[in-house]
Amino acid sequence: MSNSNSSFLLLILTLTLLLPTALTLSQPKPIQALLKHLDSKRASPSVQEAAAKAVLKRLLPQCYVPSFQFKIVPRDVCGGQSCFLISNYNSSSKNGPAIVIKGTTAVEIASGLYWYLKYWCGAHVSWDKTGGVQIASIPKPGSLPLVKDDGVMIQRPVPWNYYQNVVTSSYSYVWWDWERWEKEIDWMALHGVNLPLAFVGQEAIWQKVFMDFNISKDDLNDFFGGPAFLAWARMGNLHGWGGPLTQNWLDQQLALQKRILSRMLELGMTPVLPSFSGNIPAALKKISPSANITKLGNWNSVDAECRWSCTFLLDPSDPLFVEIGEAFIRRQVKEYGDVTDIYNCDTFNENSPPTNDPTYISLLGASVYKAMSKGDKDAVWLMQGWLFSSDSAYWKPPQMKALLHSVPFGKMIVLDLYADVKPIWKNSSHFYGTPYVWCMLHNFGGNIEMYGIFDAISSGPVDARVSKNSTMVGVGMCMEGIEQNPVVYELMSEMAFRSEKVQLLEWLKSYSHRRYGKAIHQVEAAWEILYHTIYNCTDVIEDHNTDFIVKFPDWDPSNTSSPLPQAHLWYSTQKVIKALRLLIDAGNNFAGSVTYRYDLVDLTRQVLSKLANQVYLDAVTAFQQKDSKALNLHSKEFIQLIKDIDILLASDDNFLLGTWLKSANKLAKNPHELKLYEWNARTQVTMWFDNTEIIQSKLHDYANKFWSGLLEGYYLPRASTYFDYLLRSLREKENFKIEEWRKEWISFSNKWQLSQELYPVSAEGDALAISKALYEKYFGKKNWKKNKYHFETSGKRVLRFIL
Repeated sequence: MSNSNSSFLLLILTLTLLLPTALTLSQPKPIQALLKHLDSKRASPSVQEAAAKAVLKRLLPQCYVPSFQFKIVPRDVCGGQSCFLISNYNSSSKNGPAIVIKGTTAVEIASGLYWYLKYWCGAHVSWDKTGGVQIASIPKPGSLPLVKDDGVMIQRPVPWNYYQNVVTSSYSYVWWDWERWEKEIDWMALHGVNLPLAFVGQEAIWQKVFMDFNISKDDLNDFFGGPAFLAWARMGNLHGWGGPLTQNWLDQQLALQKRILSRMLELGMTPVLPSFSGNIPAALKKISPSANITKLGNWNSVDAECRWSCTFLLDPSDPLFVEIGEAFIRRQVKEYGDVTDIYNCDTFNENSPPTNDPTYISLLGASVYKAMSKGDKDAVWLMQGWLFSSDSAYWKPPQMKALLHSVPFGKMIVLDLYADVKPIWKNSSHFYGTPYVWCMLHNFGGNIEMYGIFDAISSGPVDARVSKNSTMVGVGMCMEGIEQNPVVYELMSEMAFRSEKVQLLEWLKSYSHRRYGKAIHQVEAAWEILYHTIYNCTDVIEDHNTDFIVKFPDWDPSNTSSPLPQAHLWYSTQKVIKALRLLIDAGNNFAGSVTYRYDLVDLTRQVLSKLANQVYLDAVTAFQQKDSKALNLHSKEFIQLIKDIDILLASDDNFLLGTWLKSANKLAKNPHELKLYEWNARTQVTMWFDNTEIIQSKLHDYANKFWSGLLEGYYLPRASTYFDYLLRSLREKENFKIEEWRKEWISFSNKWQLSQELYPVSAEGDALAISKALYEKYFGKKNWKKNKYHFETSGKRVLRFIL
């Protein structure tokens, strides 16, 4: 790294990274007591130091290991807070360590290591879809930059950095083995995560608990969901869908959970375990007929069919609720040991209580907590605050207060799950005094779309923490799916150690320098554009990817009184096309850079998918105007865009359907599991839930993905048959036969879900060459006359796309 770059990075560090102790808020006594108690459960300093060193060995080549010394220190060294300290090793020996990193836990040490690599070395660490690590621009051993004077101390302004959503385990982690989990836990440690959700393997625990209540394994076959749908079976949304689980799956996942917990504990993390929410097998109603059990209504099943939904909920006020809840906590302690006091429970998530009487709600909350505390006397209830946003019509101030104040202060922590878009703390007086975590939700369904709200991320946690009477105790990342928008998660994870707002333009310059290994003015200009466009969404719309390629509209355009479908668009596409041009122009400087390739492919995909939205609207408008020639033209353009984007995505390993399917198949131990797992993997990213012959699942495309293989093998046939039916309608002068199209399309989908054809698992093609070619094809000067005619004759919609 050049001296100028080094000075620039240190200047940024001085201006925006150092976190003064004076700005750190002290926590209420119950939270201080909880932190002290959790500290007593941590692994010994020697175990944590060894765990941090093991992270270093997995991260960097062996030749770097002697350059670092790690040491666990008490909170007193950090002014009573959690922190990491980076300093020079004071020794005249040339062969000894160069840098000493101290921290209150191994997570703080790993975070200090990561910050040192980023802000002193100017290095960039990236992770691919399989967890593989790439290091760019790190100085050689023996020439690592020193820290000025006595070093630096960076404190956490709040105690916790929470990680995961209750559905991330299904959308992203479902097929992971230990090798992939080990890499993810390393990522957590390096990014300061100290409060991760640990939901793997709970079905094996539930099997043992429910069998103690005389529920058979056969009864549980229709209770547990399939592997890719476990999250929603756990929440009581569905039952049996995608199952039944094999005993091998249950045993395998329990063994995996034990390894996950062991590693989290070695690193000083506090895992969050599940608890009983009232979701029960149907058989319990027969076994305990006097219990207060409610059969819930339909959840997203077609024709209100209860085959896979209409689950059963045991009322928290029933004594059996406490009995089962206690048994579950105790069984976890028996299996895992005394590893935590923090338990997640979301009894009322998308499931309102039968009455809005605050007294009743308070009793329910107290019963939920009683079930936890009888199993663990020190239990703390961690609750997702999604219900206060998704069902705000029910959860008015009296109802919120009743639930939040139903347990002793300090025994409940709320996740302000969607604070990056709709913060609840602002309108609830900081959850009426209840400790909470400021969370970024960001992603739905694991969709792939460049999206974010940099301004909210870089300032929201600070505003919440310094606000009058704040009860904020942490920050969190609660995305439904990972492996997208790495810049967003890099910024959000840093907020765990920042007490002041980020100067975003300077931060992005530093980020792009590290990410690509050098400073190029086109790249800086491109990222500045992206900051003000793609990463500046302020329309308060949930960003499910609704691009028409991956979420094809199921509607009849013959009905001209219906409004045209609208995909989510919140920025000037002209500006983003310019950013793509700048990134392409810089490409020759980044030969071999996997991070550049990923960003280039992703941005090119983003631009072309938005263009495809407009081409689709051109096609259906032509149909409505009975212009078969224009319909034929635009439908072919749409199909060609799908093919072109598929080729583009195939050039990067992170955008392949084959990787997802291979990871599912890898866990199978026999042909039955192979068939079951592949069906689960295919179904989740396509139809998702049940369908009839002529009605698609209500959740179809919820978990859509821009993956090579999925575009050409699934999305293309769907669009192609749709346009064929439209053209036939005009040609034969008859109504569009939408039910026939649905029947044909749904039949194709169900067969595809059951199929087992192989898809590539390694990239093919030169991403830069492909991106250049596609840019010239769709936006280049050589095609200006053609494009100009297309834009002028396509109406205002396409003009909006360009302007």
